[in-house]
Amino acid sequence: MALTLVQFTRHHNENAILDKKAAYFSVALSWAVIGIIGSFPYLFSHTIPSFNNALFESVSGFTTTGSSILTDIESLPKSILFWRSLTHWIGGIGIIVLFIIVMPSLQLGGYNLFTLESSLQEKIKPKIKSVGHRLLLIYLLLTFAEVVFLMLGKMNLYESVCHAFGTVATGGFSPRNTSIADYSPYIQYVIMVFMLLAGTNFVIHYYILKQDFNKVRSNEELKFYLSVIVVIGLIISAALYFKTGKSIELSFRESFFQVISIVTCTGFATADYLQWPGFAWVIIFFAMFLGGSTGSTAGGIKMARHLVLFNNLKRNIRQIVSPRAIFPLRLNGNSINEATNSSILTFIAIYFLVFVLGSVLMVLLGVDVKTASSSVATCMAGIGPGIGTVGPAGNFAHIPEAGKALLTFLMLIGRLEIYTILILFTPAFWKNN
Repeated sequence: MALTLVQFTRHHNENAILDKKAAYFSVALSWAVIGIIGSFPYLFSHTIPSFNNALFESVSGFTTTGSSILTDIESLPKSILFWRSLTHWIGGIGIIVLFIIVMPSLQLGGYNLFTLESSLQEKIKPKIKSVGHRLLLIYLLLTFAEVVFLMLGKMNLYESVCHAFGTVATGGFSPRNTSIADYSPYIQYVIMVFMLLAGTNFVIHYYILKQDFNKVRSNEELKFYLSVIVVIGLIISAALYFKTGKSIELSFRESFFQVISIVTCTGFATADYLQWPGFAWVIIFFAMFLGGSTGSTAGGIKMARHLVLFNNLKRNIRQIVSPRAIFPLRLNGNSINEATNSSILTFIAIYFLVFVLGSVLMVLLGVDVKTASSSVATCMAGIGPGIGTVGPAGNFAHIPEAGKALLTFLMLIGRLEIYTILILFTPAFWKNN
């Protein structure tokens, strides 16, 4: 397919400007088509005979969501499980290219992380092609490094590659029914570290590769991202230690693995957090709305947007105390103009509006409230497991067919940052300028 497109476009003018409407349509259509194509191996092999289920599994893979309808993963052929993990890896690099290179070059929409929201991130200076090569190199290095470290922990090559694909892409598909739970503490710590790295802005990895550590130290989103994980992880560690009688090390490992997995939207699991004290899994549920760093393979709202939201709250409080003073919004030393600020706050509002609407629709389809709300939250954020009957010990096989179709759509909406899909349903989009 790729070779065919190259053949048809090799004489195309490289300096031609792509219309924004065409860009939105192309991006949305591309992800929908690749999701359909990705379902073919499941259908042709009869491992997932239902098109609706196969499409769900495929889109879950390419959007790096990790939600699954499979009830016995280990019964599938290794070739299919490898394809399943590979869809994560392909989708992950696709997201990196889309939101660090393609969207900024087209200057699309308020959700764009490197143009209208350039104050959230540092722009990468070299030419786009050069940037693409370096980002791919970073992606490959992280994948290769994780494979090596996993094999040092006596995981075989096949499983090491599958888990590395799922980790670096923050996807969460595992060739094991029990995910990561049956592996050694060493393996769990290795995956924990690489999930943390995968949820970090790839621009940060780029600057580390350049040894520009001042840019890394001054990045406020990175500090916020790490701080949130540490705080939530310590709270749940304490809860597990004092409430369940687990050892300090096990409490720490179970807590931080699950917290990092949820915040980075990976979805691997080493424990059933629904068996934890009530307030602990409630924290996990709310953590589903955090998301990793912008410019990473993680989904969700993203840490930078939450940081801007908190800065707005802080500014409003200061404005009440000193009504005549002017308090500009800043992030990473850069000013955020009001148009950008408005687009960020609007995105957060629309995100929660879509979440509420999706949850209501799932309830109307006969799904219980807990499962409905968490399934929508986890699919929109690209996490994988939720709470209720779709927790880490469950799956999505029992969800009604219409519900699976809705969740598949929500995976695409969440992965493409909402606007890219929703704008296609507005009358103004189809009007001629």
